[in-house]
Amino acid sequence: MPDGSDQDWRERRSEAATAHAAALERRRSGEAAQARALLAQFIRDAQEQGLAPVPLRARTYDGRARYRTPLTGWYLRRNESVAVGTDGEFYILSVPPTLRGRLTGATVEPSDPPLVLGKGARDGESIDLVDALRLVLERADS
Repeated sequence: MPDGSDQDWRERRSEAATAHAAALERRRSGEAAQARALLAQFIRDAQEQGLAPVPLRARTYDGRARYRTPLTGWYLRRNESVAVGTDGEFYILSVPPTLRGRLTGATVEPSDPPLVLGKGARDGESIDLVDALRLVLERADS
């Protein structure tokens, strides 16, 4: 039978885990707010430079097909896996393969934008959001 110290330890661990989760959520929310501000500034800069948005397409998880979406915006990576819409939202353009998607197009929900695109990916596959946005604007100038 567990004694009081085991119960106290479990309660402290539970409280610590809850506090840790809350701190991570605060950090994630703060980073998303910073990223949203960067996206809003990018849209203003793109419009000022006359950079026209393009229709956005989503790729299936296996990469074998691409589906239309109702979105327009700017791709943030050359592989067209993520984009910012003209609505200022961040989109991960990856969807499951479906017959409906093939016929009518795909619906992509906005995601919280990260400050680093591809964070945790293999070396060379991540890029700071601010750098990705700058590259899109620079490519438009050339």
